[in-house]
Amino acid sequence: MSNLQLRIISAIVLAVVVLAITFVGGLPFRLLAAAIAGAMFYEWCAMSRTEGNARQKFVAAAFLAAIMLGAILGYSSLSLLILLAFSTMLSAVEGRLSGQNLWVPAGLLYCGLSGISLAALRGVDTAGLTAILFLFAVVWATDICAYFVGRSVGGPKLAPAISPGKTRSGAIGGIVGGVLAGLAVGLYAGLANLFLIALVAFLLSVVSQAGDLFESWVKRRHGVKDSGNLIPGHGGVMDRVDGLVVAAFVLFAVGAILGGADNPAQALFAN
Repeated sequence: MSNLQLRIISAIVLAVVVLAITFVGGLPFRLLAAAIAGAMFYEWCAMSRTEGNARQKFVAAAFLAAIMLGAILGYSSLSLLILLAFSTMLSAVEGRLSGQNLWVPAGLLYCGLSGISLAALRGVDTAGLTAILFLFAVVWATDICAYFVGRSVGGPKLAPAISPGKTRSGAIGGIVGGVLAGLAVGLYAGLANLFLIALVAFLLSVVSQAGDLFESWVKRRHGVKDSGNLIPGHGGVMDRVDGLVVAAFVLFAVGAILGGADNPAQALFAN
């Protein structure tokens, strides 16, 4: 079996499981969001094993666990964000006092924002379901179109120092695919503000590719090929959700600005 075939099979299985949990929503989806955040932090620390001592990582992991427990129990997003900011600050101070750098606190912030954003976007209503489906559609279409357009068209590299395989043509193809996929979800859901939906899809497609490049930079910085080996053909959890979690945070931020942090999907995705 080729690596591409393995990637496709793994992606389909993951998509089916994740979509099933997404449609159920509620506690199962909040557990999924917490699991993603936890797995990301584990891989973040594993990749950067030479940065931060065991105590700093344990304290940061405890902070993240408390925050994700709050998300699982349905605490308000604003309270969780305040707790995350406070925890990140304490982790940074503790690290500085023990002579460590800010890599572990940065991982806490990155993974905490990812888990909070995903849980808050899904919420408990139909708008939340539409928001997550929109997010998945844009990010997955961006990944797929960028991969195949980049391989077919080629051309100048997008960021050769970070990820030599990515091309500008692939980035453009990914944006086009992401916007079309976002509009398709908007049309299917009967949303009226399609121009705004297209703009948001464009933004998410761009930042999801930026998130992909960010993770590539992290791996290159630490000299690893994959963030882990949990997912056949894809590597680790971060390898699979690098663009998704950045896009989730941006969508959460846009929704929070327009409609409030505790119901970020309502402003964009309510009929």
